[in-house]
Amino acid sequence: MNKKAYEEGMAVRREVLGADYVDRAMASADQFTRVLYEFVTEWCWGAIWTRPGLSRKTRSLINLAMLTALNRPHEIKLHVRGALNNGVTREEMTEVFLQAGVYAGVPAAVDAFRAAKEVLDTIDEK
Repeated sequence: MNKKAYEEGMAVRREVLGADYVDRAMASADQFTRVLYEFVTEWCWGAIWTRPGLSRKTRSLINLAMLTALNRPHEIKLHVRGALNNGVTREEMTEVFLQAGVYAGVPAAVDAFRAAKEVLDTIDEK
């Protein structure tokens, strides 16, 4: 493992997703899943999210579009919170989901809207 990439990735992951979420995820890691969490932290968050070529906001918008296209509502929920932390507005999310719906399919967009609304409703209740 590249310790520097892992540590930088952990810092970005905590900033984007929230320290509480990351702490819970890491605490739930066991012998089987720990390697996955370390891989994701080092490569996704450390090697990619720390690159200077795109802003975190842009990366969040891209993630929402790709996760919609892949129809991954669980990950969309996670990245909706991260996108908000990175300055993405609800209106921008709407546009991303609509754009993805045209190119990736309406059912995927419906699931993305449904997953995002669940998160946004939770946030609005607070």
